[in-house]
Amino acid sequence: MQMQQRRKPPPAAAPVAAKQPSPRRTPGPLSFAGALLSLLLVATFLYINDHGNMIPPHASPDPDLRLLQEAAHQKVNSILLSRHAPAPPPRTNTSSSDQHLRLISMPMSSELELVGGNSTSTGSSGVEIQFEQQQQQQENLRGCELYKGRWVFDAAPLYRESECGFLTEQVTCMRNGRRDDSYQRWRWQPEGCDLPSFDARALLERLRNKRMMFVGDSLNRNQWESMEYNATVEFYWAPFLVQSNSDDPQVHSVRDRVIAWRSIAKHASNWKGVHYLVFNTYIWWLNNFQIKVLKSRGAPFAGSGGWSSRYALVDRAIAYREVLKTWAKWVDRRIDPNKTQVFFMAMSPNHFMPEAWGGSAGAVKCAMETQPIVNLNRTSGGLDIGTDWRLHGVARGVLRSMRRVGVRFVDITALSELRKDAHTSVHTLRQGKLLTPEQQADPRTYADCIHWCLPGLPDTWNHFLYAHIVAHAA
Repeated sequence: MQMQQRRKPPPAAAPVAAKQPSPRRTPGPLSFAGALLSLLLVATFLYINDHGNMIPPHASPDPDLRLLQEAAHQKVNSILLSRHAPAPPPRTNTSSSDQHLRLISMPMSSELELVGGNSTSTGSSGVEIQFEQQQQQQENLRGCELYKGRWVFDAAPLYRESECGFLTEQVTCMRNGRRDDSYQRWRWQPEGCDLPSFDARALLERLRNKRMMFVGDSLNRNQWESMEYNATVEFYWAPFLVQSNSDDPQVHSVRDRVIAWRSIAKHASNWKGVHYLVFNTYIWWLNNFQIKVLKSRGAPFAGSGGWSSRYALVDRAIAYREVLKTWAKWVDRRIDPNKTQVFFMAMSPNHFMPEAWGGSAGAVKCAMETQPIVNLNRTSGGLDIGTDWRLHGVARGVLRSMRRVGVRFVDITALSELRKDAHTSVHTLRQGKLLTPEQQADPRTYADCIHWCLPGLPDTWNHFLYAHIVAHAA
């Protein structure tokens, strides 16, 4: 089974890797150390690189990455600390949770404790203030285009990598040898409005006695890992949403990938009863321009042949549309919009072509990138890093055609294209093991320019989810 879950184990029929909550304690001051020590049972899961089959572009001979890291670390810190970034609009409703420090809670009791901040009253006056704040946030978001804006450099990182016990080695770039932490310090500023202040208490109140599930590929798992609260927050591995021969959550690096674009019931049976569903599917479509689709209309393993039976080669965008139509039909028929909110994450881009953003001579993929792409004029041709925008258009079109259930399209693609600096690059795992210094010095072979460091960009994606969930609650 493909599911991974935090807070409580799933039913026996659906075994998962679980992140267990700390036992209930008497409310009181909670130090960082105390909070982390209470989370002794944090599950780990194999986080296999999905980019092994990607073919990197040709480039010049590799630089000595270790020497360049040292130089870049010194350079980027001096540049960023001396830069006067555009002043963001004044914020309102500021609270301790606005510092983006993560919440570690007791199991959904009437009392909540904040790590790195002061606990506030949960009495009637506190509820009234929270309700008024949510109403104001909802009003502020009306007519706001959250996904158009700019990246603004902030002095304070979102949170400290060392303070979050849920993060795996796959994403802890600083611990894995990255020298600069500037990628943690960029905040998304929408045009004409603000993202609501991140209030972990408000989010957990929305998740009280409910389930939130991320469904899709390892980019959704990247985002799931960012959402590290002791609520029931689950991840379900389904890289194509429909059934495929890559559905094993541990052994799925299959070069000859085949999908069954009408078969979704097996996966979808695990999505029932979830209150917040967050779907994605993209990166696994990029290995070939044509997708292998089973010709049989039955279940993939019905009869003889299985995945080795006859298949057709179908253009990527056409196959993507048919898969999303299968998914949309299931959502429209099976989801109760009064009980479940559904989100679809747009495409998470990769950064394999430094020439696309004017990379320096000898640049290799995203290695050594320390700042976002800035001052981009998209109207004059803009940025082309290889994102398949056809799939983006297909997703928007299918979502608009849905009749019964409204699905929120979280449009992260364009703003994430600017974050060439935020990938795990060579500061990550390969086949479950940390890269060696020799491997780190060979970014052409080992740099992961698909997945993202944490703290980092996926936290912004979750901030968008938060804005929609909490504002919708008002």
